[in-house]
Amino acid sequence: MNFLTIMIRKALSSDLTAIHSLTQDCAKAMIASGIHQWNEHYPTQERFEKDVQSGELYLYEENKHLIGIIVLTDFMDDEYISVKWLTNNHNNLYVHRVAVHPLYWGQGYAQQIMTFAKQYAKENQYQSIRLDTFSQNKRNQKFYEIRGYQRLDDIYFPKQSEHPFHCYELTL
Repeated sequence: MNFLTIMIRKALSSDLTAIHSLTQDCAKAMIASGIHQWNEHYPTQERFEKDVQSGELYLYEENKHLIGIIVLTDFMDDEYISVKWLTNNHNNLYVHRVAVHPLYWGQGYAQQIMTFAKQYAKENQYQSIRLDTFSQNKRNQKFYEIRGYQRLDDIYFPKQSEHPFHCYELTL
C-alpha cells in the first residue's frame, strides 16, 4: 500500500531556503497571470526568518514535500489600525503570507491550509480571523468570501503595489 503522509508543522530555520523558493515561484506565477502582488520587496527571506523565530510560520507538507505555507500571529500590524473591524482589537488571529506552490494550485491545498487556520483559531479561543488580500487578485477574494470572510476597509503597502489590499474578517 502507498500511504500519503500529510503534515502541518511549525517551520524551522532549515526550511528557509525551500520556503523562499516556494514564494519566489508563486510570485513569478502570479506576475505571469497579471497579479503583481509579490515582488522583490515582499516577501523577503528576512521576513520569513522573523516568522520562524517567532514560531508563527507553518508548513503544509505531503510526504515531506513542501506544498504550502501560512503565518498565524496575534500581532496586529500598524497598517490595520485604521480598519473598522467587526470585533474589538483583542484576541484576534492574523493570517499572512498564505502560499501554495503553483504546481498545486486549484487542488484544494489552500482550503486545507485555511481549515487549519480556523481550527487553530478555535482551539486557541480567538474571537476572529483577520487577513488582507490584494485587490487585483479576484480569485483570492472569492476564495475568502466563499468561506464566510467579510470584506471591510482597504489598506496600502506602497512597496508592493499602488493598488489597495482588501481587509477581511471572519468572526468565530
